Amino acid sequence: MPPEDGSASMAIPIVDFSSWKNTQDQASRLRTAQELVKAFQTVGFVYIINHSLSESVLNEAFDWMKRLFNLPEEEKMKAPHPEGWAVHRGYSWPGLEKVSQTMPTRNDEEAKRKLREIPDVKEVYDIGSDQNTDQPNQWIPDEPLVGFRAFMIKFYWECWAVGEDLLRALAIGLNLEDDSYLVKKHSGHGNQLRLLHYLPVPAEDLEKERTARCPAHTDWSSLTMLFQDDCGGLEVEDISRPGTFVSAPPLKNAIVVNVGDLLQMWSNGKCPIPLARCDDEWSDPYRPTQIYKPQGQNATACRSLRGSKSDDP
Repeated sequence: MPPEDGSASMAIPIVDFSSWKNTQDQASRLRTAQELVKAFQTVGFVYIINHSLSESVLNEAFDWMKRLFNLPEEEKMKAPHPEGWAVHRGYSWPGLEKVSQTMPTRNDEEAKRKLREIPDVKEVYDIGSDQNTDQPNQWIPDEPLVGFRAFMIKFYWECWAVGEDLLRALAIGLNLEDDSYLVKKHSGHGNQLRLLHYLPVPAEDLEKERTARCPAHTDWSSLTMLFQDDCGGLEVEDISRPGTFVSAPPLKNAIVVNVGDLLQMWSNGKCPIPLARCDDEWSDPYRPTQIYKPQGQNATACRSLRGSKSDDP
C-alpha cells in the first residue's frame, strides 16, 4: 500500500550482518554496528540479512505455525492463555486481544476507550523460556503436534542468539564503554516468542470499526524481531511524517527488527519508536515474532543510560 498522502515512500534500511561473524575484523563490526544504530535513529525499523538463522530453520518455523493454527479449535484450546494478563503464554483465540494504543492524533481518553472495545482478529500462541517460572509455558499436547515443543524451544534460543548479536552491536554503535552492557541486561529468559496468525476480515467490519487485524502500536520491549511470510502486510510509520504509513514488504530470509519503548528510553530518545500495523488489504499472513525484554532484576535499568539530563544515550 502506498503512503497515505501519495508522496514518495521512505526506505527501510538493510543491514548485512555477514561481517559480524568475523570477530577478528573489528573495523567491519564497527561499521555494521554504526549502520544498525543509524537505521534505528532515522527510521526505527531495519531489515537484517545474513544473520545466523538458516533458511531451513525459518521455513520449518512457518511450517509448524501453519500446522498449529490449522488444528481444530478444541485442540488449540488445550493450551489456553491463562485468565488475566499477568501471564502471557499459550493460545489466544481471535478477539481475546484488543487495541491498547492509539494514533498520535487520537490521544483523548474517550478515543482510547472506544478503540479498546475493538477486538483484534488474530490468533496467537505465546512461548517463553521453560526456565521462566513466572511465565510458565502452556504446551499443546504432543499427540497432534509431535515435535512442536522441541522445535519451538530450540527456535526460541536460536532467535535469542541473534538478539545477543543485535544488542552487542547496539552497544558498540551507541559508543557504550562496555559492548556487552545491553546483553547483560537481558538473560534470555524474559523474552517472548509470539506465533501470530492474522485472519481474513470482511471489509465492512473494518470500515465500520467493528473489528481490527493489528492496529497501529509500539512494542513494550527493547527490540522486536519479526519474520514475514510471502503475504506481507506489515506497515510502519514514517517518523518524519507522523501518521503516514509505508509498506515493509517481505525480504527473503531477512528479519525485520524495530525499536521498542525501552530502547527509546535507554537511548534518551535517539532511537525513536515508530508505530507499526497490519495492512487490512492482506489476508491470512503468519508471523513469528520474538520480543526482547530486560530480565526482571534489571527493570530499573530502563532509563537513559547516562542520566535523563544528558543528550547522550
